[in-house]
Amino acid sequence: MQLAVFILAYPLLWLISRLPFRLIYLLSDGIYGLLYYVIGYRKKVVRENLALVFPEKSEKERLQIEKKFFHHMCDMFMEMIKTMGISKKEIQKRFTVTNMAMLNGLEEKGINTMLMLPHYASWEWVLSLNLQIKSKGYGIYQKIQNKYFDRLVRQIRSKFNTTLISTKESRKILKAAKESNELLMVGIISDQSPMIVRAKYWTEFMGIVVPVHVGGEEICKANDFVPVYLKVRKKKRGYYEGTFKIITENPMQVEDYKITDAFLRETEKSILEAPEYYFWTHKRWKHRNKVPEAFQQETVSKV
Repeated sequence: MQLAVFILAYPLLWLISRLPFRLIYLLSDGIYGLLYYVIGYRKKVVRENLALVFPEKSEKERLQIEKKFFHHMCDMFMEMIKTMGISKKEIQKRFTVTNMAMLNGLEEKGINTMLMLPHYASWEWVLSLNLQIKSKGYGIYQKIQNKYFDRLVRQIRSKFNTTLISTKESRKILKAAKESNELLMVGIISDQSPMIVRAKYWTEFMGIVVPVHVGGEEICKANDFVPVYLKVRKKKRGYYEGTFKIITENPMQVEDYKITDAFLRETEKSILEAPEYYFWTHKRWKHRNKVPEAFQQETVSKV
């Protein structure tokens, strides 16, 4: 069944990836209309999230953010497909970095880095950074259940020399890579909601106490990777700009969970600047009413 679905879908995906951008975005507009006005895909989740995070905004203001978000989400989906057929020259024109010299400077010192990203603006095209670095680029990702689509996603995301590793195998592979003296840059998206039974740390995110992923911080401390926040700004449709910010140059000396806190504070700044580019379809705050008493007294961050 998995193979049949893939065989049916792949030719369409390949065809879309060869279309010019003007047609890509015309298709995106059509998908937006279908998803938002006809299907109503996760509209309830988005609406609830925006009401939680922005209670001070009027219903009209939140509705404007909601519609802009759905438009952007459709663009993101189409851009991911387009990556199958995009050239290196084209993607470098569409995803630029304001301070690439800063990251290259860390490389020259032989420093391994961990790029900590939220689900904001474009995280797919961040992979094009591998065209501008000397480090071996790794991307930590969550495997897709359909093994054929998982392989396709690996191919798409590896197009610009990124080595994708699953969350399950990441620590073992990165430890071995470091021990072999490879110069590394590792990318990880760190704003998801973890399984509550595995939650190690609870803190405020957008003013609401929730469990948060700490895997990125733990990998940094275990391997002495310098954590770097990559702020991505959407300049206009199909064009993004990234800016690096070092969280700390001495991760092993930082108090536990402070790297995670710093990452979340930077993510909040991005969201407040342009909330329509955050991925509101995730049930990010679903565990907000389940804070264990022990965490309330001992590990809830004072922010």
